[in-house]
Amino acid sequence: MGHPYPIREIARQSGLSEATVDRVLNKRPGVRASTAANVAQAIADLDRQRSQLRLTGRTFILDLVMQTPDRFSTAVKSALELELPMLRPAVVRSRFDFRESARNGELVKALDGIRHRGSSGVILKAPDEPEVSDAIGRLHDAGIPVVTLVTDLPLSQRVAYVGIDNRAAGSTAAYLVHRLLGDRTGDVLIALSRSVFRGEEEREIGFRATMRSLSTGRALVEQTDTDGLDAIVKESTLQTVRRNPGIRAVYSIGGGNRAILDAFDAVDHPCQVFVGHDLDRDNLRLLHDGRLTAVLHHDLRYDMRLACQVVMQAQGAIDGPIESVPSPIQVVTPYNIPTLRTT
Repeated sequence: MGHPYPIREIARQSGLSEATVDRVLNKRPGVRASTAANVAQAIADLDRQRSQLRLTGRTFILDLVMQTPDRFSTAVKSALELELPMLRPAVVRSRFDFRESARNGELVKALDGIRHRGSSGVILKAPDEPEVSDAIGRLHDAGIPVVTLVTDLPLSQRVAYVGIDNRAAGSTAAYLVHRLLGDRTGDVLIALSRSVFRGEEEREIGFRATMRSLSTGRALVEQTDTDGLDAIVKESTLQTVRRNPGIRAVYSIGGGNRAILDAFDAVDHPCQVFVGHDLDRDNLRLLHDGRLTAVLHHDLRYDMRLACQVVMQAQGAIDGPIESVPSPIQVVTPYNIPTLRTT
């Protein structure tokens, strides 16, 4: 009956006296089998709760670094702050470095700054570029684990990826577009924010592969490098639609859906099917208004909870293997919009 716990802790867990626990542990005579079983059960319970015991009173500093439009970073921040009270007895303090676009080296500078001042872990959404991977490696060497969010950097030393299976999401979008267009003719606009994001690339690969197998006659028109920013997205979409009047459907990988629809409206161009990602504030409004056909949604609170758990595991505060487990994908239409808690 080996164990790392003080007799007092086992006595408290089992409801027995310290003297009784001492007799059981030292195998003294006169101990009933049921009493020994109670002590064994108490030790097993403490084993399962050991992570909670290690977390008590411990403070973790968590850094979120994201290159993404404000509508998505706001949703992520809200999801994390809703989860923080659920992480007790640990105390988690969060710091945020959000930017809608970034010049070369800015994200690297931010990550190196975190390394210099110290952190318990970093949750990162960034382009899959060698310089960023190198900065992750430096954080790893400094004992600061990095969890990638939504878009992965698989060749880096990140400890885990949190988010959906992006290739499966792209295939799901292709299936929806194919089925909803049916026998109607029309090409499909694939709108990305920036091609260097691995998650967006994976969605596009899944979408193209599945569309080739289902709708061989449709042209797929790519639009990218807008950073998902509304003004740039609208202007780019206007140019794309004017050059490709056969477009009748949109798969929006990188966001800016309100701007895409504004561009379609500006040239009086019909959009029969529109599939996007994430229940941010814009997409919720567009769904309510019936402008989006479907949104591929995943629970950001689940992602934040999992990311925090991974950081605590990497810091030795929680037991168990560190794994990248894809978030479930939910297809949301105007008729099954979930109620999202925002406060």
